Amino acid sequence: MKLQYLGDSKDSFKWDYHDYLTSKLGYSFFNIVLMMTPDDKGNDGKTPPSDFPARIEIIDFCKELRKNRNLDLVTKLPSRTGAEYIVKLHKPNTYITNQNRISYFSGITAEKDQVVFLDPDNGFQPDGKFDEKHLLYSEVDCLLKQISDGSVISVFQHFRRRRFAEDFEHIRDCLSEFSICCVTAIYWNFLMFVCLSKSKEIIEKVLRINENYAKTHPVTIINKQGQLNY
Repeated sequence: MKLQYLGDSKDSFKWDYHDYLTSKLGYSFFNIVLMMTPDDKGNDGKTPPSDFPARIEIIDFCKELRKNRNLDLVTKLPSRTGAEYIVKLHKPNTYITNQNRISYFSGITAEKDQVVFLDPDNGFQPDGKFDEKHLLYSEVDCLLKQISDGSVISVFQHFRRRRFAEDFEHIRDCLSEFSICCVTAIYWNFLMFVCLSKSKEIIEKVLRINENYAKTHPVTIINKQGQLNY
């Protein structure tokens, strides 16, 4: 994640969906592992939040994020939507690097069931080299061992030159090497959120929540077998 991305159209989808997911699961915590990297001089992060048809409360929230570029505002998300969960930011003042990865993913708050959102710039590690913009599959395994059986991990995945259904199958296969098989996903435009849990029952619940979300938003669901649901 970069500060320059705050408040763009992907952010609109991000906050609208995860607010909905956390609320419908009835969890008290939305824990955001920011995976912060320094801003660059690229054009990413300039699309208006209204490009994704989120609730007006989310659009206004994103406009404020875009104006202020202040991470502390992210913790105000539930107060803007009337939700009752608490937002926690994991190591908001630390940039992730290839040198600090082990320490960075330690100390995750784990006292209750929660949604843990991982926000790498690009998503899961590619088949070749990786850098600070990627999340390693082994790191997902490490995080799952720290949190409760009922918790859900959601991972930001940017489009990477193959259909999301195909990419999801590849991601699921890579996760299965760590005995992580309870997986589903939801995507819009060039952005997918991959959701996983230790619990089959919880992922089935996430899938139902995703299907209800898709009734009012232009998103596509991928279930745990990799089949598309419209």
